[in-house]
Amino acid sequence: MKLTREEVLHIAALAKLGMTEEDIDRFGTQLSNILENFEALRKVNTDGVPPTTQPNTLCNVMKDDVVQPSLPVEDVLANAPAREGDFFRIRAVME
Repeated sequence: MKLTREEVLHIAALAKLGMTEEDIDRFGTQLSNILENFEALRKVNTDGVPPTTQPNTLCNVMKDDVVQPSLPVEDVLANAPAREGDFFRIRAVME
């Protein structure tokens, strides 16, 4: 499936990406190739194949939490660009 220039721009707008003309051509080709690969996969007969969420038998490997003393506040905040008392000071990210 070949994407049109307008479709690539629409996808870029949805992702809030600024694109140059070179980007539009490059990503248009790459996205079209991805869609063509999905078309090939769509043609594969999967009758009788049970749906899976994980193709292999991986499981989470977790170690037990161990309580340890933390670093001193002064060491943690030593390289902080700004601080307020015993806390990092950052710009507001929400109004």
